[in-house]
Amino acid sequence: MEQSAGLRSDRAAQWCAVGGLLLAGAAWAARGVWQVRLSLAGEPASGPPDQGDGVHRKLTALEDSYHLVSALGDGAALICALAFVSWMWRVRDNASALSPEPPRYSGFWVYLGWIVPVMNFWVPRGILADAYEKSVPGRPVPRSLNVWWGFWLVGMVSGVGLLYTDSTDKVIERAYTGVWPLLASEASVVAAAVAGVCAVRAITAAQHDRTLAP
Repeated sequence: MEQSAGLRSDRAAQWCAVGGLLLAGAAWAARGVWQVRLSLAGEPASGPPDQGDGVHRKLTALEDSYHLVSALGDGAALICALAFVSWMWRVRDNASALSPEPPRYSGFWVYLGWIVPVMNFWVPRGILADAYEKSVPGRPVPRSLNVWWGFWLVGMVSGVGLLYTDSTDKVIERAYTGVWPLLASEASVVAAAVAGVCAVRAITAAQHDRTLAP
């Protein structure tokens, strides 16, 4: 009965994570669309929004709408992060219940693994790979897990997709002067979201099958 209760919670966590990933993917796709619109519209004669020395000109209607799209994307990213980390906790706990071996990573890494420099290049994937291998020993990890992580890293290290290093006004300026690097990074984030959905479903399904096995 305890496993059945955990399984129901696992399914709920799965769909929350899937919903969060799809929401974030749609938000980043919208950013890409607005960046294309900015590029096609061209920079106004008055120059970029951030004109230096703390001077900002009045935004055009299109630039204003990009600020809104960007803010909504940040909200979608937060929702996705909360749902995905919650699902990771459930997957790790289920793996501990299904295997006599202790987890490779302590529980605090479910959170810190995303933000500690250098460690964030492999720890989140390692937690999920470890949970999968302990849940269904002998099976190779799903290909979607590696594809998701590869696209995630591209988006993260590019500094424009997942972690904008510039202000929104600076991103608008970059859309005017060279949109392709922005679009390539946005595309990697959208691809990571799609692959992440596949990985979430594969890992959850593997644990579900294991609980039903004799």
